[in-house]
Amino acid sequence: MAPVPPAAPDRQLLRLGQDLLHRNDALAVANRNRFDQAGVRVVNLLSAPGSGKTALLEHLGGLTAGPMAVIVGDLATDNDARRLRAAGLAAVQITTGQACHLEAAMVARAVDQLEHSGVPLSSLRLLVIENVGNLVCPAAYDLGEHLRLVLLAVTEGEDKPLKYPALFHSADLVVISKLDLAAAAPFDLALARRAIARVAPRARILAVSSRRGTGLATLAAALVA
Repeated sequence: MAPVPPAAPDRQLLRLGQDLLHRNDALAVANRNRFDQAGVRVVNLLSAPGSGKTALLEHLGGLTAGPMAVIVGDLATDNDARRLRAAGLAAVQITTGQACHLEAAMVARAVDQLEHSGVPLSSLRLLVIENVGNLVCPAAYDLGEHLRLVLLAVTEGEDKPLKYPALFHSADLVVISKLDLAAAAPFDLALARRAIARVAPRARILAVSSRRGTGLATLAAALVA
């Protein structure tokens, strides 16, 4: 039997996808202009589920040079936003339903909500967008951030950057988290650094432990530099 040729790409779907990305990019530019005018530094935090994003932010809140707020993206629940508010941070939840990523329009609405709650952008030094836990979809979407941070937990393995190169390649900063579990995992830090450097040669690499506080002061300084 002759092999079945691969299906031709659907040009209409491809065009629709390109149009959506172009529209998102235009809104991202508007977001960035808004952030610049307010004088707030904005970080897009991306990672797989369970990498420790929320725990990291809970501990960073008291270390940043100036007030910090968080926009949290999840498919469902406002659990993470409530955790961050309990830690003393202003936090707004975006519930995406079926969407596996945040988009610039969602962030703009969340910023409006943040300001309507009494937290103007101009009062903040740092705004962190905690993106939906996913290593594929968020890579393509600019949200208007100034810095893209990708979190890699030691429990995910040293080769995760090689398996998901697009996301790591887009990073300005890669943070290896849960460093206190490296020996138990086990996790080869040098091997992970080489994997990151291979796909994201321009990215700065830091290693932290939220539980022990290791590297958090250095990270806090890097976020507002």
